[in-house]
Amino acid sequence: MPQITVDHSKAISFDREGFALDLHHALVEIAAAKPEACKTQFRASQVTAFGYEDPSDLGHGVVHVTIGLLAGRTDETKARLTEAVLELLKKHVEDDGHVTLHASAEVRDLDPSYRKFER
Repeated sequence: MPQITVDHSKAISFDREGFALDLHHALVEIAAAKPEACKTQFRASQVTAFGYEDPSDLGHGVVHVTIGLLAGRTDETKARLTEAVLELLKKHVEDDGHVTLHASAEVRDLDPSYRKFER
């Protein structure tokens, strides 16, 4: 915990390492996460479709960040986290003037069945 997944269009210019580091700092500050518990996976999509437009048109980029936390954070804390994520995306996704970025984020409680192990 926290479990972070970042799904994004492959075509965008995205400083993933910088984003992850800044996001982990925000999670520690806002949600009292332990730094060593922060884990982020990035999944780049070859094709991203937007509306009725041709998916080969690279005029749109999509980023969606999902953060799974153990239950107990307030709605206010979750909202602060999603706002922080959106600000960090503005910082770490390059605005080249040619791609409209569609960015979103959500914070959810991990299911009570959540378990993990480390080796």
